Amino acid sequence: MHQEICYFDAVRVALRTCDVDEKLKLTRALAIAMREKKCSLENFGAAIDVDAKGIPEKPQLVKPKDVPKRGFGHNEGRAIMMHAIAHIEFNAINLALDAAQRFDGMPSKFYEDWLKIADEEAYHFELIRAHLRFLGAEYGDYPAHEGLWDMAEKTAHDVLERMALVPRVLEARGLDVTPGIQEKLRQAGDHHAATLLDIIFADEIGHVAMGTFWFHYLCKQQNLSPESTFFKLLQTYFPKGMYGPYNLEARAEAGFTSSEIELLLGKS
Repeated sequence: MHQEICYFDAVRVALRTCDVDEKLKLTRALAIAMREKKCSLENFGAAIDVDAKGIPEKPQLVKPKDVPKRGFGHNEGRAIMMHAIAHIEFNAINLALDAAQRFDGMPSKFYEDWLKIADEEAYHFELIRAHLRFLGAEYGDYPAHEGLWDMAEKTAHDVLERMALVPRVLEARGLDVTPGIQEKLRQAGDHHAATLLDIIFADEIGHVAMGTFWFHYLCKQQNLSPESTFFKLLQTYFPKGMYGPYNLEARAEAGFTSSEIELLLGKS
């Protein structure tokens, strides 16, 4: 008889871990343990502070305006681009792990879903880092910014707001911009990188859809209209509005309604 792992303790260890490879190892091992039903979802305990996540010594974190200029026409420009994508995926691991340990009282599927997303983000990071190494660089070689984590801090108090704004705004933005990046990579002759982004793109549709599912679940629990609630949150957190272009087909596949899409397009 196997000894069960305390899911929440294990997630928090992974989240706190600063070493990149150790964080990947712990995340992947915990996902396997969950699939093999070796985890216990009892004893939620205390969530760790939102600013207590483990981050490596490198990359150096700077303001968005100070991030190196990306490009496609030469090797280093593509390396900087792939480094930026790797950093997004690394942040996405922490975002998923944070969701998996922060919010008490959710159904067991919620915690299973967010650990699954953390596992997939770890896989994405490994894919991109491997190609980055092929280009002669390493994760941490270039400065990066922490813009993605800002929303985790802003929504740490409310699971409904987290589900609305991290998967359905931040991750959905990836659905919008990825096809354009892929086209430029292909034009530059880097077909392998474009193919890697195909894998990530397909998974990210599922991540946004999962966020939509839990956002709708929480709205139903609180007797709220999902569309009007989403609109109000956008107005609160993005008072200057949202900017395109938008991948309407991918967003629809990920659960965006026609009314939400009309809002994004400025038609409502």
